[in-house]
Amino acid sequence: MIHRRQFIRSTAALAAFAALPMPAWAQGRAVGMPAARKGFDEVSGEDIRLAIGESHFATGNRSGHAVTVNGSVPGPLVRLREGQNVRLHVTNTLAEDSSIHWHGLLVPFQYDGVPGVSFPGIRPGETFTYEFPIRQAGTYWWHSHSGLQEQAGHYGPIIIDPLHYHGPAYDRDVVLLLSEFTPTHGHEIMRKLKVGEHHYNRQMQTLTSGDMSAADRLMWGRMRMNPRDIADVSAPEYTYLVNGHGPADDLELRFEPGERVRLRVINGSAMTFFNVRIPGVEMVVIEADGQAVTPVPLDEFQIGVAETYDVIVTPGAGAHTIVAEAMDRSGMAVATLTSAPGARGEVPPLREPVTLTMADMGMGHGDHADMDHSMRDTSLLPPHVGTGPGVDMVAPMPVDRMDCPGLGLDTVSHRVLRYTDLAAADPNPLRPPERELQIHLTGNMERYMWSFDGREFSAVTDHPIRFGFDERVRVTLVNDTMMAHPIHLHGHFFELVNGADATRQPRKHTLVVQPGGKATFDLTANEPGDWAFHCHLLYHMHAGMMQVVTVRPMA
Repeated sequence: MIHRRQFIRSTAALAAFAALPMPAWAQGRAVGMPAARKGFDEVSGEDIRLAIGESHFATGNRSGHAVTVNGSVPGPLVRLREGQNVRLHVTNTLAEDSSIHWHGLLVPFQYDGVPGVSFPGIRPGETFTYEFPIRQAGTYWWHSHSGLQEQAGHYGPIIIDPLHYHGPAYDRDVVLLLSEFTPTHGHEIMRKLKVGEHHYNRQMQTLTSGDMSAADRLMWGRMRMNPRDIADVSAPEYTYLVNGHGPADDLELRFEPGERVRLRVINGSAMTFFNVRIPGVEMVVIEADGQAVTPVPLDEFQIGVAETYDVIVTPGAGAHTIVAEAMDRSGMAVATLTSAPGARGEVPPLREPVTLTMADMGMGHGDHADMDHSMRDTSLLPPHVGTGPGVDMVAPMPVDRMDCPGLGLDTVSHRVLRYTDLAAADPNPLRPPERELQIHLTGNMERYMWSFDGREFSAVTDHPIRFGFDERVRVTLVNDTMMAHPIHLHGHFFELVNGADATRQPRKHTLVVQPGGKATFDLTANEPGDWAFHCHLLYHMHAGMMQVVTVRPMA
């Protein structure tokens, strides 16, 4: 296995991504590529073959290069069964290295699929075989962990059927994989973000727009911050997709009147949080990140990048619009759930843009008079957090924000999902933490630098976060930035400390930490090996918000 320091040197370090050479297709020389199929086939069994290639993809008025698996965007639905063994033979036909990470699956670390952490990657022309037992059930997904291929279409869904299902009954199973498409190469997007982090923001307030007071405008100006900085990349660049179909493709999903439909909602996007609703239809959440929860009825939920939620709906006869609105409300993905072929429901208009608040600056409910100074005072950070050009903001009074339904959903009148609504359907072992760990999510938004504890991944590769095997640790994530971060730990599930009874804390693999806030989870580190730990916003991870977690027996 390649040594981490060698890996960093060989890729010129993650921080130098903008200088990496672009492949030929990104330089305008892509000719004769086959057309990518929209949607996905299904593959199953003990021996599954997947081929990574490239195709031409088009939706609406946008078209361009895509990285495909078995020729489609998304790639195939991998359907497995709890208790089976599987061998996944992955052939890379690209002219560059590639990989597949099985997001949320409990696997031996050497098959986790992260180049430079758990294996060297799959070189051009090579086939790598992943082989592991299936130890769980639920809804998950897979994606590339090489370069920025995930943005280009290299992802797909996973369904693992349980040996014995004990959840609510349903009649039809439908996957909703949400994502984005852009014809722009990811390295070019990254270059533009480094040059100006507001490059894709078309919703910035002017001197007279919005309902902000003059004093508030002056305050934001003094802090050199933008209250509409909700998403780094959005609709000016992206077409939002459901199962590979943009709004112009008019995707239709069938059901029969009276059926209970299970919607497996997967956020397989690179950078987009989605607000999901079906106007006039109640949704009942039954699983979060593949793990069963006590049913929660609601009208809308926000799904962070890399999260999954399974909901059951009982739509009436006719057509119903599935709306996945980007969190910044710049665009949406849509599909129709219908019992009448060709019928369509109304598509609601985009709602008003979201504006950040004092809480999103980590100001709590304290005195805001000297906020400019306190938010820039890095001396408030604990000693283990590095400071320098990569850290330009501190949350002076961060509070637990597990009850936040997501930016923009705290003011709606209908029922929305909060982490505090979730409780595990089956009890977890009762085991108190043996120690506590605090990790700060840090960054400099103007320079587009992102990190954990003030240190970018390329600078700390040989100094991982260490856990003893089977150690029980309470981890608190403190978000010192004004953006929501979906934080993912590979190879494990952790339990959200969300106010539920200690044995009913919901298990997840990805946790959204709200701006200026805190979120806490309990982790039993019972999967030995080296694991990636990172923000799942692709360009944040690529810019340095990533670390390695090492699980080893205690000395």
